[in-house]
Amino acid sequence: MLPDASESPPERFVGWLGSLGCAAAGYGVFQALLGVLPDSLGGDFAKWLVSGVSGVAVGLAAWLAAALLRARARTGRHIAVGAPPVLVPPATAGPGPLPEVFAAAYEALVGEKTEFDDPVRGKLTGWSHSLGEGASSSPTALSTAYGLHMMLDLNVPDGRLSTGDLVDTLWRLRLPDGGWSARTQGSVARPEITALVLGALARAGSSSERLAAEVARCGAGFTPELDPAGRESTHVVTTVLRGLLRAAPHSAPLPLLCESLVEGAIDDPDREHLRCWGYRLHAPYGDPSPLHTAQAVVALDRAARVLGETAAARAARQDGVRWLLACPDTRHDACPDVTKLREEVRRPRSDDPTHHEVLYVRHFTATWLVRALTTPGAREVALAEGMEAQWRERLDGAFAAVWAGQTDGIWSWDRGDGSELRRPMWMTYQGLSALRGHAVWIYQPGRPEQAEPSRLRQVSEQ
Repeated sequence: MLPDASESPPERFVGWLGSLGCAAAGYGVFQALLGVLPDSLGGDFAKWLVSGVSGVAVGLAAWLAAALLRARARTGRHIAVGAPPVLVPPATAGPGPLPEVFAAAYEALVGEKTEFDDPVRGKLTGWSHSLGEGASSSPTALSTAYGLHMMLDLNVPDGRLSTGDLVDTLWRLRLPDGGWSARTQGSVARPEITALVLGALARAGSSSERLAAEVARCGAGFTPELDPAGRESTHVVTTVLRGLLRAAPHSAPLPLLCESLVEGAIDDPDREHLRCWGYRLHAPYGDPSPLHTAQAVVALDRAARVLGETAAARAARQDGVRWLLACPDTRHDACPDVTKLREEVRRPRSDDPTHHEVLYVRHFTATWLVRALTTPGAREVALAEGMEAQWRERLDGAFAAVWAGQTDGIWSWDRGDGSELRRPMWMTYQGLSALRGHAVWIYQPGRPEQAEPSRLRQVSEQ
Protein backbone atom coordinates (compact mmCIF):
# COMPACT_ATOMS: atom_id res chain seq x y z
CA MET A 1 0.00 0.00 0.00
CA LEU A 2 1.94 3.04 -1.26
CA PRO A 3 1.34 6.34 0.61
CA ASP A 4 -0.40 9.16 -1.23
CA ALA A 5 2.02 11.98 -2.17
CA SER A 6 -0.55 14.56 -1.04
CA GLU A 7 -0.54 13.20 2.51
CA SER A 8 1.46 14.67 5.36
CA PRO A 9 4.70 12.92 6.51
CA PRO A 10 2.97 11.35 9.56
CA GLU A 11 0.19 10.00 7.35
CA ARG A 12 2.71 8.54 4.90
CA PHE A 13 4.61 6.89 7.77
CA VAL A 14 1.42 5.27 9.07
CA GLY A 15 0.69 4.12 5.52
CA TRP A 16 4.02 2.29 5.32
CA LEU A 17 3.32 0.66 8.67
CA GLY A 18 -0.04 -0.47 7.31
CA SER A 19 1.70 -2.02 4.30
CA LEU A 20 3.99 -3.98 6.60
CA GLY A 21 0.97 -5.13 8.58
CA CYS A 22 -0.74 -6.52 5.49
CA ALA A 23 2.39 -8.41 4.50
CA ALA A 24 2.76 -9.75 8.04
CA ALA A 25 -0.84 -11.00 8.05
CA GLY A 26 -0.34 -12.84 4.77
CA TYR A 27 2.92 -14.39 5.92
CA GLY A 28 1.32 -15.51 9.19
CA VAL A 29 -1.47 -17.36 7.33
CA PHE A 30 1.11 -18.96 5.00
CA GLN A 31 3.20 -20.25 7.92
CA ALA A 32 0.16 -21.50 9.84
CA LEU A 33 -1.27 -23.48 6.91
CA LEU A 34 2.12 -24.88 6.00
CA GLY A 35 2.41 -26.32 9.49
CA VAL A 36 -1.08 -27.86 9.79
CA LEU A 37 -1.85 -29.20 6.30
CA PRO A 38 -1.42 -33.02 6.15
CA ASP A 39 1.22 -34.66 3.96
CA SER A 40 -1.56 -36.65 2.27
CA LEU A 41 -2.72 -33.42 0.56
CA GLY A 42 -0.40 -34.12 -2.35
CA GLY A 43 3.15 -33.68 -1.22
CA ASP A 44 5.23 -30.68 -0.24
CA PHE A 45 4.55 -28.81 -3.45
CA ALA A 46 0.78 -28.92 -2.92
CA LYS A 47 1.17 -27.76 0.72
CA TRP A 48 3.36 -24.83 -0.38
CA LEU A 49 0.95 -23.90 -3.16
CA VAL A 50 -2.16 -23.89 -0.96
CA SER A 51 -0.40 -22.02 1.85
CA GLY A 52 1.09 -19.44 -0.53
CA VAL A 53 -2.20 -18.72 -2.31
CA SER A 54 -4.02 -18.42 1.01
CA GLY A 55 -1.36 -16.06 2.41
CA VAL A 56 -1.47 -13.82 -0.67
CA ALA A 57 -5.28 -13.74 -0.55
CA VAL A 58 -5.34 -12.74 3.13
CA GLY A 59 -2.66 -10.07 2.59
CA LEU A 60 -4.55 -8.64 -0.39
CA ALA A 61 -7.82 -8.57 1.57
CA ALA A 62 -6.11 -6.74 4.44
CA TRP A 63 -4.58 -4.24 1.98
CA LEU A 64 -7.98 -3.55 0.37
CA ALA A 65 -9.60 -3.05 3.78
CA ALA A 66 -6.89 -0.60 4.85
CA ALA A 67 -7.14 1.28 1.54
CA LEU A 68 -10.92 1.61 2.01
CA LEU A 69 -10.49 3.01 5.53
CA ARG A 70 -7.87 5.52 4.35
CA ALA A 71 -10.10 6.63 1.46
CA ARG A 72 -12.98 7.23 3.86
CA ALA A 73 -10.67 9.19 6.17
CA ARG A 74 -9.58 11.43 3.28
CA THR A 75 -13.17 12.17 2.29
CA GLY A 76 -13.76 13.23 5.88
CA ARG A 77 -11.05 15.86 5.50
CA HIS A 78 -11.68 17.09 1.98
CA ILE A 79 -14.70 18.29 0.07
CA ALA A 80 -15.58 16.96 -3.39
CA VAL A 81 -13.54 18.27 -6.30
CA GLY A 82 -14.77 21.67 -7.45
CA ALA A 83 -16.32 22.65 -4.09
CA PRO A 84 -14.63 25.18 -1.81
CA PRO A 85 -12.93 23.65 1.25
CA VAL A 86 -14.82 23.95 4.50
CA LEU A 87 -12.97 23.78 7.79
CA VAL A 88 -15.00 22.82 10.85
CA PRO A 89 -13.07 23.44 14.09
CA PRO A 90 -13.21 20.57 16.57
CA ALA A 91 -15.70 21.07 19.37
CA THR A 92 -12.96 20.81 21.98
CA ALA A 93 -10.90 23.70 20.55
CA GLY A 94 -11.12 26.68 22.89
CA PRO A 95 -9.73 30.19 22.82
CA GLY A 96 -6.06 30.81 23.42
CA PRO A 97 -4.81 32.83 26.37
CA LEU A 98 -4.56 36.15 24.51
CA PRO A 99 -8.12 37.36 25.33
CA GLU A 100 -7.44 36.68 29.01
CA VAL A 101 -4.18 38.62 28.87
CA PHE A 102 -5.86 41.59 27.20
CA ALA A 103 -8.72 41.53 29.71
CA ALA A 104 -6.31 41.40 32.66
CA ALA A 105 -4.28 44.28 31.22
CA TYR A 106 -7.40 46.37 30.81
CA GLU A 107 -8.45 45.74 34.42
CA ALA A 108 -4.99 46.77 35.63
CA LEU A 109 -5.09 49.98 33.58
CA VAL A 110 -8.54 50.83 34.93
CA GLY A 111 -7.40 50.19 38.50
CA GLU A 112 -4.23 52.27 38.14
CA LYS A 113 -5.81 55.25 36.38
CA THR A 114 -5.22 58.48 38.24
CA GLU A 115 -7.32 61.64 38.29
CA PHE A 116 -5.62 64.82 39.41
CA ASP A 117 -7.03 68.33 39.83
CA ASP A 118 -4.33 70.66 38.60
CA PRO A 119 -4.84 74.29 39.68
CA VAL A 120 -3.72 75.56 36.26
CA ARG A 121 -4.59 72.83 33.77
CA GLY A 122 -7.80 71.54 35.36
CA LYS A 123 -8.80 67.92 35.75
CA LEU A 124 -6.21 65.47 34.39
CA THR A 125 -7.03 61.81 33.73
CA GLY A 126 -4.33 59.34 32.79
CA TRP A 127 -1.31 57.54 34.20
CA SER A 128 1.97 58.43 35.80
CA HIS A 129 5.23 56.89 34.63
CA SER A 130 4.75 53.44 36.17
CA LEU A 131 1.73 51.51 37.32
CA GLY A 132 1.54 51.48 41.09
CA GLU A 133 2.92 54.97 41.72
CA GLY A 134 -0.30 55.93 43.48
CA ALA A 135 -3.33 58.06 42.72
CA SER A 136 -1.64 61.16 44.10
CA SER A 137 0.84 61.26 41.19
CA SER A 138 -0.07 63.58 38.37
CA PRO A 139 -0.51 61.99 34.92
CA THR A 140 2.39 62.49 32.54
CA ALA A 141 2.12 63.19 28.83
CA LEU A 142 4.28 60.20 27.88
CA SER A 143 2.47 57.57 29.94
CA THR A 144 -0.98 58.93 29.13
CA ALA A 145 -0.11 58.79 25.42
CA TYR A 146 0.93 55.17 25.81
CA GLY A 147 -2.26 54.49 27.76
CA LEU A 148 -4.33 56.06 24.98
CA HIS A 149 -2.58 53.83 22.44
CA MET A 150 -3.44 50.79 24.58
CA MET A 151 -7.06 51.81 24.90
CA LEU A 152 -7.33 52.08 21.14
CA ASP A 153 -5.69 48.66 20.73
CA LEU A 154 -7.98 47.07 23.36
CA ASN A 155 -11.09 48.72 21.87
CA VAL A 156 -12.22 50.11 25.28
CA PRO A 157 -14.76 47.39 26.14
CA ASP A 158 -16.71 49.56 28.63
CA GLY A 159 -17.05 53.12 29.87
CA ARG A 160 -14.67 53.00 32.82
CA LEU A 161 -11.99 54.59 30.66
CA SER A 162 -12.86 57.40 28.30
CA THR A 163 -10.62 58.06 25.33
CA GLY A 164 -12.13 61.54 25.22
CA ASP A 165 -10.86 62.27 28.73
CA LEU A 166 -7.41 61.01 27.79
CA VAL A 167 -7.33 63.18 24.67
CA ASP A 168 -8.41 66.24 26.67
CA THR A 169 -5.70 65.52 29.25
CA LEU A 170 -2.98 65.32 26.62
CA TRP A 171 -3.99 68.69 25.18
CA ARG A 172 -4.01 70.18 28.70
CA LEU A 173 -0.51 68.80 29.33
CA ARG A 174 0.77 70.67 26.29
CA LEU A 175 3.57 73.06 27.29
CA PRO A 176 2.91 76.84 27.21
CA ASP A 177 5.12 77.31 24.15
CA GLY A 178 3.75 74.22 22.42
CA GLY A 179 4.81 70.62 22.29
CA TRP A 180 5.32 68.05 25.04
CA SER A 181 8.23 66.72 27.09
CA ALA A 182 8.96 63.82 29.42
CA ARG A 183 8.74 64.31 33.17
CA THR A 184 12.54 64.56 33.47
CA GLN A 185 12.91 67.03 30.59
CA GLY A 186 11.34 70.07 32.22
CA SER A 187 9.52 72.83 30.35
CA VAL A 188 11.24 72.50 26.96
CA ALA A 189 9.38 70.53 24.30
CA ARG A 190 11.29 67.61 22.84
CA PRO A 191 10.56 66.17 19.38
CA GLU A 192 10.48 62.47 20.35
CA ILE A 193 7.84 63.05 23.08
CA THR A 194 5.90 65.53 20.95
CA ALA A 195 5.78 63.15 17.98
CA LEU A 196 4.67 60.25 20.17
CA VAL A 197 1.85 62.31 21.71
CA LEU A 198 0.80 63.63 18.29
CA GLY A 199 0.65 60.08 16.96
CA ALA A 200 -1.67 59.02 19.79
CA LEU A 201 -3.88 62.08 19.33
CA ALA A 202 -4.11 61.45 15.59
CA ARG A 203 -5.15 57.82 16.18
CA ALA A 204 -7.82 59.00 18.61
CA GLY A 205 -9.31 61.35 16.01
CA SER A 206 -7.98 64.80 16.87
CA SER A 207 -8.56 67.18 13.96
CA SER A 208 -5.76 67.61 11.46
CA GLU A 209 -6.10 71.40 11.78
CA ARG A 210 -5.38 71.29 15.49
CA LEU A 211 -2.48 68.90 14.98
CA ALA A 212 -0.95 70.89 12.12
CA ALA A 213 0.47 73.71 14.25
CA GLU A 214 2.15 71.25 16.63
CA VAL A 215 3.51 69.18 13.74
CA ALA A 216 5.02 72.29 12.17
CA ARG A 217 6.57 73.39 15.47
CA CYS A 218 8.01 69.90 16.06
CA GLY A 219 9.55 69.76 12.59
CA ALA A 220 10.97 73.27 12.77
CA GLY A 221 12.84 72.53 15.99
CA PHE A 222 14.13 69.12 14.98
CA THR A 223 17.10 70.14 12.86
CA PRO A 224 20.83 69.34 13.09
CA GLU A 225 21.47 72.95 14.13
CA LEU A 226 18.79 73.24 16.82
CA ASP A 227 18.84 69.67 18.15
CA PRO A 228 22.14 67.98 17.20
CA ALA A 229 21.85 65.38 19.98
CA GLY A 230 18.40 64.33 18.83
CA ARG A 231 19.31 64.19 15.15
CA GLU A 232 22.29 61.97 15.96
CA SER A 233 20.19 59.47 17.95
CA THR A 234 18.73 56.49 16.08
CA HIS A 235 16.09 56.13 18.78
CA VAL A 236 15.00 59.77 18.59
CA VAL A 237 14.92 59.93 14.78
CA THR A 238 12.91 56.71 14.42
CA THR A 239 10.48 57.81 17.16
CA VAL A 240 9.85 61.14 15.43
CA LEU A 241 9.43 59.37 12.08
CA ARG A 242 6.81 56.97 13.41
CA GLY A 243 4.89 59.69 15.25
CA LEU A 244 4.77 62.12 12.33
CA LEU A 245 3.79 59.38 9.90
CA ARG A 246 0.66 58.93 12.04
CA ALA A 247 -0.03 62.59 12.70
CA ALA A 248 0.99 64.22 9.40
CA PRO A 249 2.03 61.64 6.79
CA HIS A 250 2.90 64.30 4.21
CA SER A 251 4.85 66.67 6.44
CA ALA A 252 8.07 68.11 5.01
CA PRO A 253 10.58 66.68 7.55
CA LEU A 254 9.74 63.03 6.83
CA PRO A 255 11.84 62.51 3.64
CA LEU A 256 14.79 64.25 5.30
CA LEU A 257 14.55 62.02 8.35
CA CYS A 258 14.41 58.92 6.14
CA GLU A 259 17.50 60.10 4.31
CA SER A 260 19.33 60.74 7.57
CA LEU A 261 18.41 57.28 8.81
CA VAL A 262 19.63 55.58 5.63
CA GLU A 263 22.92 57.50 5.69
CA GLY A 264 23.46 56.44 9.30
CA ALA A 265 23.55 52.69 8.52
CA ILE A 266 26.85 50.93 9.23
CA ASP A 267 28.61 47.86 7.83
CA ASP A 268 29.00 44.81 10.10
CA PRO A 269 31.89 42.51 9.09
CA ASP A 270 30.74 39.91 11.63
CA ARG A 271 27.46 39.38 9.77
CA GLU A 272 28.46 39.10 6.12
CA HIS A 273 29.14 42.85 5.85
CA LEU A 274 25.41 43.53 6.00
CA ARG A 275 24.28 47.02 6.92
CA CYS A 276 22.63 47.65 10.27
CA TRP A 277 22.37 50.46 12.82
CA GLY A 278 24.04 51.48 16.06
CA TYR A 279 22.69 53.89 18.65
CA ARG A 280 24.05 56.93 16.75
CA LEU A 281 23.61 58.05 13.16
CA HIS A 282 26.99 59.80 13.06
CA ALA A 283 30.45 58.75 14.18
CA PRO A 284 31.04 57.32 16.68
CA TYR A 285 28.15 55.06 15.68
CA GLY A 286 28.52 52.52 18.45
CA ASP A 287 28.38 48.75 18.05
CA PRO A 288 25.87 47.10 15.71
CA SER A 289 22.63 46.95 17.65
CA PRO A 290 19.66 44.57 17.12
CA LEU A 291 17.43 47.07 18.93
CA HIS A 292 18.32 50.09 16.80
CA THR A 293 18.36 48.01 13.62
CA ALA A 294 14.84 46.80 14.38
CA GLN A 295 13.69 50.37 15.10
CA ALA A 296 15.17 51.55 11.80
CA VAL A 297 13.56 48.69 9.86
CA VAL A 298 10.13 49.47 11.36
CA ALA A 299 10.42 53.21 10.64
CA LEU A 300 11.69 52.76 7.07
CA ASP A 301 9.07 50.12 6.28
CA ARG A 302 6.25 52.39 7.46
CA ALA A 303 7.70 55.32 5.54
CA ALA A 304 7.94 53.21 2.38
CA ARG A 305 4.22 52.38 2.59
CA VAL A 306 3.27 56.04 2.93
CA LEU A 307 5.92 57.98 1.03
CA GLY A 308 7.45 55.40 -1.29
CA GLU A 309 11.16 54.79 -1.01
CA THR A 310 14.37 55.41 -2.89
CA ALA A 311 16.61 52.60 -4.07
CA ALA A 312 19.08 53.47 -1.31
CA ALA A 313 16.38 53.32 1.37
CA ARG A 314 15.10 49.99 0.07
CA ALA A 315 18.59 48.49 0.02
CA ALA A 316 19.35 49.69 3.56
CA ARG A 317 16.02 48.45 4.93
CA GLN A 318 16.40 45.03 3.31
CA ASP A 319 19.97 44.72 4.56
CA GLY A 320 18.68 45.49 8.05
CA VAL A 321 16.22 42.61 7.75
CA ARG A 322 18.95 40.27 6.53
CA TRP A 323 21.16 41.37 9.41
CA LEU A 324 18.43 40.52 11.95
CA LEU A 325 17.97 37.10 10.32
CA ALA A 326 21.72 36.42 10.51
CA CYS A 327 21.83 36.03 14.31
CA PRO A 328 24.37 33.22 14.89
CA ASP A 329 22.81 31.88 18.11
CA THR A 330 20.71 28.72 18.22
CA ARG A 331 18.20 29.77 20.87
CA HIS A 332 16.54 33.02 19.89
CA ASP A 333 14.34 33.54 22.94
CA ALA A 334 17.42 34.13 25.12
CA CYS A 335 20.14 35.22 22.68
CA PRO A 336 21.97 38.56 22.97
CA ASP A 337 19.76 39.98 20.21
CA VAL A 338 16.77 40.14 22.61
CA THR A 339 18.64 41.61 25.58
CA LYS A 340 16.97 44.67 27.12
CA LEU A 341 19.02 47.86 26.82
CA ARG A 342 19.43 51.21 28.56
CA GLU A 343 20.28 54.41 26.73
CA GLU A 344 20.79 58.06 27.61
CA VAL A 345 19.89 61.03 25.43
CA ARG A 346 21.87 64.09 26.62
CA ARG A 347 21.08 67.64 25.56
CA PRO A 348 22.39 70.99 26.84
CA ARG A 349 19.86 72.67 29.09
CA SER A 350 18.25 75.72 27.55
CA ASP A 351 18.57 77.72 30.79
CA ASP A 352 22.18 76.63 31.47
CA PRO A 353 24.14 75.25 28.47
CA THR A 354 26.99 74.18 30.77
CA HIS A 355 24.74 71.48 32.21
CA HIS A 356 22.91 68.70 30.44
CA GLU A 357 19.38 67.40 30.51
CA VAL A 358 19.41 63.60 30.52
CA LEU A 359 16.59 61.40 29.24
CA TYR A 360 17.01 57.82 30.45
CA VAL A 361 15.53 55.44 27.90
CA ARG A 362 14.97 51.73 28.49
CA HIS A 363 14.31 49.44 25.58
CA PHE A 364 12.23 46.24 25.47
CA THR A 365 14.31 44.82 22.64
CA ALA A 366 12.31 41.63 21.97
CA THR A 367 9.17 43.65 21.14
CA TRP A 368 11.08 45.61 18.52
CA LEU A 369 12.30 42.41 16.90
CA VAL A 370 8.72 41.12 16.72
CA ARG A 371 7.59 44.39 15.15
CA ALA A 372 10.48 44.48 12.67
CA LEU A 373 10.12 40.85 11.59
CA THR A 374 6.36 41.20 11.07
CA THR A 375 6.70 44.17 8.73
CA PRO A 376 5.56 43.36 5.18
CA GLY A 377 9.06 44.14 3.92
CA ALA A 378 10.70 41.60 6.22
CA ARG A 379 8.40 38.86 5.01
CA GLU A 380 9.10 39.82 1.39
CA VAL A 381 12.85 39.53 1.93
CA ALA A 382 12.52 36.14 3.64
CA LEU A 383 10.36 34.67 0.88
CA ALA A 384 12.37 36.12 -2.00
CA GLU A 385 15.69 34.83 -0.64
CA GLY A 386 14.63 31.45 0.69
CA MET A 387 15.03 32.42 4.35
CA GLU A 388 11.51 31.69 5.56
CA ALA A 389 12.76 29.06 8.02
CA GLN A 390 15.22 31.53 9.59
CA TRP A 391 12.51 34.19 9.64
CA ARG A 392 10.06 31.95 11.47
CA GLU A 393 12.69 30.74 13.91
CA ARG A 394 13.80 34.23 14.89
CA LEU A 395 10.25 35.58 15.05
CA ASP A 396 9.16 32.69 17.28
CA GLY A 397 12.15 33.27 19.56
CA ALA A 398 11.49 37.00 19.91
CA PHE A 399 7.80 36.37 20.53
CA ALA A 400 8.59 33.78 23.23
CA ALA A 401 10.82 36.33 24.97
CA VAL A 402 8.00 38.90 24.93
CA TRP A 403 5.40 36.43 26.16
CA ALA A 404 7.59 35.18 29.01
CA GLY A 405 7.93 38.68 30.47
CA GLN A 406 4.29 39.37 31.30
CA THR A 407 2.22 38.63 34.37
CA ASP A 408 -1.53 39.10 33.87
CA GLY A 409 -0.90 41.32 30.86
CA ILE A 410 1.58 43.65 32.59
CA TRP A 411 5.33 43.77 32.01
CA SER A 412 7.91 44.72 34.64
CA TRP A 413 11.40 46.15 34.42
CA ASP A 414 14.00 44.88 36.86
CA ARG A 415 16.02 47.89 37.99
CA GLY A 416 18.95 45.59 38.76
CA ASP A 417 19.55 46.89 42.28
CA GLY A 418 17.44 44.34 44.13
CA SER A 419 14.60 46.79 44.70
CA GLU A 420 10.98 46.24 43.77
CA LEU A 421 10.17 45.73 40.11
CA ARG A 422 8.73 48.72 38.29
CA ARG A 423 5.88 48.45 35.80
CA PRO A 424 6.41 51.26 33.29
CA MET A 425 3.50 52.13 31.03
CA TRP A 426 5.63 52.15 27.90
CA MET A 427 6.76 48.56 28.52
CA THR A 428 3.24 47.20 28.84
CA TYR A 429 2.21 49.11 25.72
CA GLN A 430 5.08 47.62 23.74
CA GLY A 431 4.37 44.12 25.06
CA LEU A 432 0.65 44.24 24.25
CA SER A 433 1.35 45.80 20.86
CA ALA A 434 3.79 43.01 19.99
CA LEU A 435 1.35 40.28 21.08
CA ARG A 436 -1.50 41.82 19.13
CA GLY A 437 0.57 42.39 16.01
CA HIS A 438 1.96 38.85 16.12
CA ALA A 439 -1.50 37.31 16.57
CA VAL A 440 -2.86 39.22 13.57
CA TRP A 441 0.19 38.33 11.50
CA ILE A 442 0.08 34.55 12.07
CA TYR A 443 -3.71 34.20 11.70
CA GLN A 444 -4.53 32.25 8.54
CA PRO A 445 -8.23 31.32 8.20
CA GLY A 446 -8.78 27.98 6.53
CA ARG A 447 -5.54 26.46 7.81
CA PRO A 448 -6.14 23.32 9.92
CA GLU A 449 -3.78 24.54 12.67
CA GLN A 450 -6.06 27.54 13.22
CA ALA A 451 -8.69 25.11 14.51
CA GLU A 452 -6.28 23.73 17.06
CA PRO A 453 -5.42 25.36 20.41
CA SER A 454 -3.47 28.54 19.82
CA ARG A 455 0.32 28.59 19.58
CA LEU A 456 0.10 31.18 22.33
CA ARG A 457 -1.10 28.50 24.71
CA GLN A 458 1.80 26.24 23.76
CA VAL A 459 4.26 29.07 24.49
CA SER A 460 2.60 29.88 27.81
CA GLU A 461 2.87 26.26 28.96
CA GLN A 462 6.61 26.00 28.28
